[in-house]
This record gives sequence, structure tokens and C-alpha cells, in this order.
Amino acid sequence: MVLKSIFSLFMASFLAVGLSAQIITLDNASFEGEPQDATLPQGWFAVELGTTPDIMPGIWGVTKEATEGDTYIGLITREDGSFESIGQRLEAPLEKGVCYSFFLDLARSKTYAGYNFPVRLRVYAGTKKGKRSQLLWSSPTVEDEDWETHEVKFTAKKNLNYIIIEAYFGEGLLFHYNGNILVDGLTPIKACERA
Repeated sequence: MVLKSIFSLFMASFLAVGLSAQIITLDNASFEGEPQDATLPQGWFAVELGTTPDIMPGIWGVTKEATEGDTYIGLITREDGSFESIGQRLEAPLEKGVCYSFFLDLARSKTYAGYNFPVRLRVYAGTKKGKRSQLLWSSPTVEDEDWETHEVKFTAKKNLNYIIIEAYFGEGLLFHYNGNILVDGLTPIKACERA
């Protein structure tokens, strides 16, 4: 009886640890901070050269309210072909072969100081800081000024330690342009529910 109780306790602990390891919370996932231009939100680092994201609202003519908390991030693309990209190290790695999902809110501003055209968001994961090892998801071109929630669902092809989000030009276009995308409310990354 004692052996059976010890085994049951061990299995319960093992399952609890396994389940908790399947939830990865991002640092400052709603990009909270003092609204200002050319500022990285706390917990995030610049990936691309020239990345100067803006903590919104209230600058560059953007006044949209956040979907979560008080602020959100604005990322731009430029006609010279450059674009803004931020990332962070995950608190635990995404494990090879595991299906994951999370949600985020996207919108666009038509009044972003001349960076007004619609772009898309790409989400990568990497094995090293700044490395794009796997494209996890690419949004459609975001034209709507209203927030829309999107699910990012993927299976890790290898163990991945970093996440990167970036503004990028519309799919299939052969030219570069000044555009923007607004991002807010990233949820924790969770293992997919088993059917």
C-alpha cells in the first residue's frame, strides 16, 4: 500500500511538471511601457539593424486603444527594404516535435507618420539570439484598423530558444514601401490540445 501511494505521488508530480512545462509565458507580452518613439519595450531586443519600434498610443498620429493593458507596439517597413524586428529568449525551449499555439492581436494605422501602408507580421523561432531557424507563422496582410485576434499554431522542427516577431512587406510584392503593423496581447505559448 505504501509503495502504491509513493508511485501515485510520483506520477502526479511527474504529470504536474510535464503540464507546467508546456506553458511558456513571454516577458511583457502586451508591450507595456511609456509611450514613446524609437524605444524597445522592456523584455525585448532588436533583431534587425535599424529596428526602432514605437510604444503606442499617442505618437506619430496613432491613437488606437490597446487590447490589453495600456500600450502596444508599432513596427514598420521602409521603402529602402528595411523592416523592424524584435525578439526575446523564451523561459523554456520549444521542444522538437511538439505542437504549440498562442494568440496575438494585430491592426494597422492609416495615420502612422507616412508609414501608412498595410504589411504583415512574421513570427520566427531560433536556436540563438537573432537567428531565424524556423518560420512559425505569417499573417495575411493586415489592412484593418480594428484589432483582430489571430492564432499562431505550429510544430517545432527542433528545440528552439528564442522568438522573433517582425513587420514584413505584403506577400508576392516586388517592391518595398513604408508600412506599419500594430501588435498587442500575446498569450502564453501552450502545447496544442490533444484531440
